[in-house]
Amino acid sequence: MSGRADIQTARQGLAEPDGSGRAWRALAALLVYVLVVWVLPRPEAINPPSWRLVGIFLATIAGLILQPIPGGAVVLLAVGLSAVLGGLKVTEALAGYGDPTVWLVMAAFFISRALIKTGLARRIALFFVRLFGTSSLGVCYALALSDMTLASIIPSNAARSGGVILPIARSIAEVYGSRPGPTSALLGSFLMTGVYQSICVTAAMFFTGQASNPLAARLATEQFHYPITWTSWFLAGIVPGICSLAFIPWVIMRLNPPGIRRTPEASAFARKELEAMGPMRLEEKMVAAVFAAVCGLWMTSSWHKIDVAISGLLGSVALLIAGVLSWEDVKSEKAAWDIFVWYGGLLCLGRQLAELGVTAEFARGVSALLGHTGWTTLFGVALLVYFYSHYAFASITSHVLAMYAPFLAVLVARGAPTGLPAYAFACFVCLAAGLTNYGTTPSPMFFAQGYVSFRMWWTVGAVVSALNFVIWATIGFGWWKLIGVW
Repeated sequence: MSGRADIQTARQGLAEPDGSGRAWRALAALLVYVLVVWVLPRPEAINPPSWRLVGIFLATIAGLILQPIPGGAVVLLAVGLSAVLGGLKVTEALAGYGDPTVWLVMAAFFISRALIKTGLARRIALFFVRLFGTSSLGVCYALALSDMTLASIIPSNAARSGGVILPIARSIAEVYGSRPGPTSALLGSFLMTGVYQSICVTAAMFFTGQASNPLAARLATEQFHYPITWTSWFLAGIVPGICSLAFIPWVIMRLNPPGIRRTPEASAFARKELEAMGPMRLEEKMVAAVFAAVCGLWMTSSWHKIDVAISGLLGSVALLIAGVLSWEDVKSEKAAWDIFVWYGGLLCLGRQLAELGVTAEFARGVSALLGHTGWTTLFGVALLVYFYSHYAFASITSHVLAMYAPFLAVLVARGAPTGLPAYAFACFVCLAAGLTNYGTTPSPMFFAQGYVSFRMWWTVGAVVSALNFVIWATIGFGWWKLIGVW
């Protein structure tokens, strides 16, 4: 099954709201604005236009969660209203679209398209399966390692999993006669749960692991003056991430054991597929060279001072000049342009709220309510609430937008070292996406395959979430202390 077919299947599995449903959702988002602006008392430190901007921002978050119209359209409406009602100049309202972080994400999407278009991403995945795919557990580890490699530069977990990893996982399951229904437990159910949970970990490991990661990094850098770069995120995420990846498939093997343990045909399948692909073509070698060069520039940006966005754009242009990517490819990368619209708009709104003192005022108010609670106790409680509140979210990005800056502001105001909650709230939200079958874009893709029951999916999610929480809160925090994050 192709990645495109997987995505289509997932979309068909999610019912589109009818006209009346969309109207009620739009009304609910509007009600958020009305409650904030006209019902809640406005703090004296915040002027009326800034308070209306708070209402617009919170209504936008509600709109992104409820989706009365596509998310990009919600954000465009918010950008327009911020200039009309929120007291922003037009140049201020549109400033987010010139932010380097937005263009970094765009460039990474273009490079990821080249990886998938040339088949290099699939070749990488098949290479790992050929090496480790002699057992069902080995297949899961192989696909997890494949996604980990691709996550270093592909900022869309949907593109990685839907376009590369999921089709291979399903193909291997079908090689062994495991299909949705009575034979799903032979292999497919284990692979779908094991691979999906691993994808949530790789999303937390890298700056480019998930589209909202650069957003969290930008919020930490701009609003709290704590710079997070591709290299610093890599150093923070690699140790706890590898520990999680080592344990998760093994634990899921016991929670959702496959009927087939030995899978020599999987390795043979990968070998045959690689033989059919033939030796690396010139286009693949070019993409591999650009992939290595861009990652190298990102890792060494602190030395040569070239902005990571410029490195990514230069890599994209190199692929265009070489003819690996066409301009039509760039124009048709719908996911990238969709992210450009909502990401740039939300980045601007968040920045303006910080500059107007709204975030700081929120932190002061919450800190006053909490009295003399120490930051360590507060951090533990806040992290648990932040993590498990993802049951209410169908998007990692919406979760970050709603809770990252306010929670971080409260902890910093209580004296917490900025780096600890900055990385924790950024990484743990990706791990929390494993809780449900709707936690992030790939989850409905995997669940819609029909291999895993609702009960099993949520059971695995609950157990693995607790495991990830413990690993990252012990090994992860200890590692962060060692490298100077806090």
